[in-house]
Amino acid sequence: QVQLVESGGGLVQAGGSLRLSCAASGSTFSITSMGWYRQAPGEQRELVASISSGGSTNYADSVKDRFTISGDNPKNAVYLQMNSLKPEDTAVYYCNAMQRLYSGIFPRTYSYWGQGTQVTVSS
Repeated sequence: QVQLVESGGGLVQAGGSLRLSCAASGSTFSITSMGWYRQAPGEQRELVASISSGGSTNYADSVKDRFTISGDNPKNAVYLQMNSLKPEDTAVYYCNAMQRLYSGIFPRTYSYWGQGTQVTVSS
């Protein structure tokens, strides 16, 4: 089991910045990627950004050039620097970790979620 704890959400004016942090604990070996998702009221949860254990990153088009994801492998942590925030970025942000374990030769992938942190951007 992997436990994820997020921090850093809050209220900010449009154009401002926030930095989200997520720390993983528990059985953190074999985590293949970590990322951030968000869910606005009445909307589906969507990927914001992810980073693989090798450092490859992926961003939603809506946040490219504004958000930066980074990871600290020794600390099993991931961060999301959010700049030039817009009201449409308002959502609950969830940290996610993907873990691949093997049962014999057969891989199984597990997905873990944090409890979420609210980000509110006022206009």
